[in-house]
Amino acid sequence: MLVFQNYIDYNQVVRMSTPARKRLMRDFRRLQQDPPAGISGAPQDNNIMLWNAVIFGPDDTPWDGGTFKLTLQFAEDYPNKPPTVRFVSRMFHPNIYADGSICLDILQNQWSPIYDVAAILTSIQSLLCDPNQTPLQILKLPRMFSENKREYNRRVREIVEQSWTAD
Repeated sequence: MLVFQNYIDYNQVVRMSTPARKRLMRDFRRLQQDPPAGISGAPQDNNIMLWNAVIFGPDDTPWDGGTFKLTLQFAEDYPNKPPTVRFVSRMFHPNIYADGSICLDILQNQWSPIYDVAAILTSIQSLLCDPNQTPLQILKLPRMFSENKREYNRRVREIVEQSWTAD
């Protein structure tokens, strides 16, 4: 599991406390103490509102062995509003736009304040193998996913291999 080498000055965060920042510190502690399998995340440098995360491709799937980087940008209205989440890694998936943004209901109309960072990252990891029923219509991927699974899986494996060397 990747370990983020970020330093969080807890006292500084507390001095600048807002409900969002307090909640993000709680999310971070929870993620450190009991990390779900295959995900990792931490605030960037000393900015609790901007996170880097990594999702590992689930075992025994075409995504197996992949290491996919994301960013999560939180606003002061978190957890009442979802963060902006984007893949930094190049992706090939029916629910991921070319700019890395993600078509996932819990990041849009099905958001709830009960979701924390771990739940967000776990949902995205699950999405890799189980695309939404309403995938991005602008791509040919939805049809490829349902009609030519062999070609789809071949393209996913290419992305996985690229993830090993991408910055």
